[in-house]
Amino acid sequence: MSTSEVLAPATPLRRARRIANIEVSEILRIGARAAQLKREGRDVIVLGAGEPDFDTPENVKAAAVRAIEAGETKYTLLDGTLALKQAIVGKFKRENGLTFGVDQITVGAGAKQVLHNALMATLDEGDEVIVVTPYWTSYADMITLAGGVTVQVPGREENGFLLDPADLEAAITPRTRWLMLNSPSNPSGAAYDEARLRAIAQVLLRHPHVWLLSDDIYEHLIYDGFEFKTMAQIEPRLADRTLTVNGLSKAYAMTGWRLGYAGGPRELIAAMAVVQSQSTSNPCSISQAAAIEALNGPQDVLEERRASFLRRRDLVVDALNAIEGIRCRRPEGAFYTFASCAGVLGKTTPDGKVLETDADFCAYLLDAHDVAVVPGTVFGLAPYFRISYATSEAQLKTAMARIAAAVRALR
Repeated sequence: MSTSEVLAPATPLRRARRIANIEVSEILRIGARAAQLKREGRDVIVLGAGEPDFDTPENVKAAAVRAIEAGETKYTLLDGTLALKQAIVGKFKRENGLTFGVDQITVGAGAKQVLHNALMATLDEGDEVIVVTPYWTSYADMITLAGGVTVQVPGREENGFLLDPADLEAAITPRTRWLMLNSPSNPSGAAYDEARLRAIAQVLLRHPHVWLLSDDIYEHLIYDGFEFKTMAQIEPRLADRTLTVNGLSKAYAMTGWRLGYAGGPRELIAAMAVVQSQSTSNPCSISQAAAIEALNGPQDVLEERRASFLRRRDLVVDALNAIEGIRCRRPEGAFYTFASCAGVLGKTTPDGKVLETDADFCAYLLDAHDVAVVPGTVFGLAPYFRISYATSEAQLKTAMARIAAAVRALR
């Protein structure tokens, strides 16, 4: 090439249209901002992440070590080893009264991948998926990536942030493919009892083209004697169009192990395997060995940790309700509170900024009082904010004191 020849500048990256309006999770952005403030020497308390502060149980870690030492480090079947699928079949039967064959079980790199696989395997352009607000923010983006349309149906606070069957009926169209139901819920902690599930089931039974995606990831984190039920358990007539999703991340504090699973109709599981075969193939072999021990081993740790989360829930709810302008419903499950900040909007911060939105309030808490929480806008319902109480009681007490001081400083 001649030294005088001038190369044309590189063409700027053109993002695919499917991600044109999608960004990295706002929750992760808030976490990154909090981490930056920590690096600057600020004592920031982060109440944004959906991650237990407990360690993975010792017996589960030991099982992983044994698997490594035994050389279980090769590829496995693409959607889970036979041994793990058998353990999952046993779990569903023992805890949920659901009967599956191993060919009705899929295992992925986290429940998030399982959800993604289901949507990718079933949605065509323009197909509709009903989600209940407030909803886990990734739902809508996964639906978009799969070519679908998110139909938001409000779970109003006066209804416990739960789906009203009449609202569901009104939202269903000929293009509806799925209803996504998360119980207990991220971000609200709201959970559906058997009576509410039956009422929703009656609507779905009238619309046989609508399938149900039941996200049960917080199943073991329930309080006050609440009895967890899942839809396929209480209404067997929906079993042939229900995908029941669960995982190890929350109950067993295995977020980094990336292991989720689901049970459902054979034809759906087979279609999901096609998607997974062309993305990750099998989940980590060591994580699968650890998951077998988590599901089959001693379960005492679940109750111990649930009791700890219950104390933290009550600490946070009571502290928030003692703050003028804040209102917080006591959730049935998970490890989140979803509190209204409507009573502080319109007020002015000490530096003269008017708080117009829940995002403004959350930014004020972080920038001026070193507490990171997530605005309800992120979850499709404002003006609220989500707190994850999956951290120590000492940290929670300090954070609640800071939030109270922040509100008192408003004019």
